[in-house]
Amino acid sequence: MNYEEFFMEAERRQIQPPPPARLAVFRSSLDNEALFHLPLLAMVILTLGKGSSKPKLSELGQLVGECLERTVSGFKGSSQDIGWSANLRIRTVKALTFLERAGFAQIDQHASAVITTSAGRKVVEQVLNQDSPLSNALLIVERSFENIRMERRIQAEV
Repeated sequence: MNYEEFFMEAERRQIQPPPPARLAVFRSSLDNEALFHLPLLAMVILTLGKGSSKPKLSELGQLVGECLERTVSGFKGSSQDIGWSANLRIRTVKALTFLERAGFAQIDQHASAVITTSAGRKVVEQVLNQDSPLSNALLIVERSFENIRMERRIQAEV
């Protein structure tokens, strides 16, 4: 088929190239924000709240974002700074609300901190006892939270 035959055949079949992304009717929603599904955020919150130091309620969205940046390979070394994402913070609040209603987490009113309940600890332990990508990610989240705490403590001393 030569050049002219190709275009005549395309016209006959009414084949057109796809429109540019900005003109397309359908746009993929699989951007960075789509990574933050409520079940994943809920597991991160439970993991942060189960340790000896509890995340402050006012810092929860930022901590979840920082931990995910350090855990998800696509964000390591990225300039995205997802800890400041408004969508992430909204979804984190929704995940925390679910966890409170389900009895997996509670807010310590005195310390204004998120605490994982015994039922929530059982859920996290079940996941951590498996050899799965989620269990590996939660272990990295746990380590990241400890590293963030230590970094902040060192910065406060300086």
